[in-house]
Amino acid sequence: MRHHWGVGTRILTVEDDERIRTAVKMALEDEGWVVEETASGEDALEAFGRQAADVVLIDIMLPGIDGFELCRSLRKSSDVPIVMVTARADTHDVVAGLEAGADDYLTKPFAPKELSARIRALLRRARSAEPGHARLRFGDLEIAPDEGLVLRDQQEIHLTKTEFRLLCELASSPGRVFSRETLLDRVWGYGYFGDGRLVDVHVRRLRTKVEADPANPRHVVTVRGLGYRLQP
Repeated sequence: MRHHWGVGTRILTVEDDERIRTAVKMALEDEGWVVEETASGEDALEAFGRQAADVVLIDIMLPGIDGFELCRSLRKSSDVPIVMVTARADTHDVVAGLEAGADDYLTKPFAPKELSARIRALLRRARSAEPGHARLRFGDLEIAPDEGLVLRDQQEIHLTKTEFRLLCELASSPGRVFSRETLLDRVWGYGYFGDGRLVDVHVRRLRTKVEADPANPRHVVTVRGLGYRLQP
């Protein structure tokens, strides 16, 4: 894990509008990050295959394979942090993007400073947890925070970095109910507009991986009207 994440940090941007692509590249390079820009999902997959990035910024509306499909393709082989960019914040696009595997989203038009803040928060999250956490066991589930490992029935489960952070946060106080606001603050990392969909979709994604029966969760439980808790 790189600790000097400003140095040599690579951002892959996927945007077919050349003006937006150029503006984003300039804003990110101002932060000292290395930016590789691509105009299509196909080009992005090829670029990522050549050299993995630290964060991928994906516009949903792309020619050819769209942002959702690109996100799903990347998720087959990588837990790289992904930010989806959408022109519509209130539609199913945001939820669909998160369900495809994105960690966060931005709505156009966005300020370059906001984009930089999101990426910095993602990079902070991507670094491993503070060392010194013992392995945690919850029935058939075992979490090793230091190693970034989750096992179910002794089989390793692959989580994205954000899914892992969410699980570790819930596991830090088994039985405690965490509100969406608390989880947004702790897992997504900075004063948020409070979009609970980020939490809800990530909990759904987490359940498909850690629960034997995601429809009837035993580990990550909803407490109606309050939030979520990890069953001790």
